[in-house]
Amino acid sequence: MTHEQLTLSTCKIARKAGKFMAEERKSFDTSKIETKGLHDLVSYVDKESEKLIIAQLQQILPEAGFIAEEGTNDKRGERFNWVIDPLDGTTNYIQGVPIYAVSIGLLDNDELVLGVVYEVGRDECFYAWKNGGAYLNGEPIHVSDRADIHDTLLATGFPYNDFSKLDDYMEILKWTMKNARGVRRLGSAATDLAYVACGRFDAFWEYDLKPWDVAAGAVIVNEAGGKVTDYNGGTNYLFGREIVASNGLLELPLK
Repeated sequence: MTHEQLTLSTCKIARKAGKFMAEERKSFDTSKIETKGLHDLVSYVDKESEKLIIAQLQQILPEAGFIAEEGTNDKRGERFNWVIDPLDGTTNYIQGVPIYAVSIGLLDNDELVLGVVYEVGRDECFYAWKNGGAYLNGEPIHVSDRADIHDTLLATGFPYNDFSKLDDYMEILKWTMKNARGVRRLGSAATDLAYVACGRFDAFWEYDLKPWDVAAGAVIVNEAGGKVTDYNGGTNYLFGREIVASNGLLELPLK
């Protein structure tokens, strides 16, 4: 399969998982919520969604392995590895806040070559593949062209169990609150990145994110003409636990 064919097949899989989540939410059983760590929740929906996604992905690329949040399959591929967050925004989902997404990226050795983010509540599927551009429900998307910080809408994520950089984070937040048009915190990094890619947000930053939170969204932002780095402007955003994504015209004081 080409990257384009793989991406479009992955979109179908993400939509199937999203449909399952939406149906389960109608009769969600709060007694099945588990705690992985401080303020870090998981539900049976996360796990079952991941199993569904992995089973489908195995059919379209049997040789690939998986880097998946819930660890329902720990197989690693020699070349290809899917990077999966079956439900990005679990706390939102549990609380009934309709902002959560399926996030699926594909690594070819160390290079991200495709990404799919399906935002379930709005039925919006964002996707991209290497050198193929970025799309939302079949239509091309592009990052914004706003260069003046005072005209921008920014997004971030609040730390919920790693507070080691909290003081620095608060300084950045104060700066952005004083200078930008607004700052939002949706509770789903995959959605934040997708919104940067289509120009709804002009930049997004967060620390202590995992590979499955950012893999798909990073591909989409890059292919939409944006820029994705770590806080130092380098490329260690997938495993480095810090990311800044922008339209490429803005500089945030993150170093």
